[in-house]
Order: sequence, then structure tokens, then C-alpha cells
Amino acid sequence: MDVIKQIEREQLRMDLADFSPGDLIKVHVRIREGEKERIQVFQGVVIAKKNGTVDATFTVRKMSYGIGVERIFPLHSPAIAKIEVVEKGRVRRSKIYYLRGLKEKAARMKLRRK
Repeated sequence: MDVIKQIEREQLRMDLADFSPGDLIKVHVRIREGEKERIQVFQGVVIAKKNGTVDATFTVRKMSYGIGVERIFPLHSPAIAKIEVVEKGRVRRSKIYYLRGLKEKAARMKLRRK
């Protein structure tokens, strides 16, 4: 069992920004198209975060031309170049799935005070 835990510990990434549900973030994702590689930015609100070791994930939701788009990212994936926190949101839940039912202005997060 120690060997498995040691391999998992080597896979963990410590260089990513600290964020929580309700935060507006930019996820820079590496996209491979044939032999070329480019970075695409996905900006949205974190609606869920699943903790774990190597299998930790987070869900980001954005509105694209009036349609809600959600994407689940593995936290320790090598496909993620970097994560930037744009705004810190103030929420009272760890999973904010209720945003799925809200439209435009109602879906905005309150900002966390410093």
C-alpha cells in the first residue's frame, strides 16, 4: 500500500492557485490538435469541488451565448497549464448547483470582503 500512496503523492500538483466554490476563475487548458498544442482559457464560476488525492476534481460553469456550459476538470491533470482566481465569491454552501436554475443577473455571486 505504501508504494501506491507514494506514486499518488508524486502525481500531486502544488503549483495551482487556491480556490473554493463561488470563485470566478480562469482555467488555462492545453489543447492538442494534431501535432500542435495551444492553450485555451475557460472562465467561469466554480460550482463544485470534489476533494481527494489524485482523483480530485472541480466543476466550472459559464454562460456562453445564453446557454450554460459546465466542464469538469481533474485538479492534478497535466492538461491544466494554470488556474487564475479573478474574483473571490461569497457563498454559504460547498456545492452551488442552484446556479443551474438561475438566469443572468440572479446567477451573479456576491464578492468576498477583505
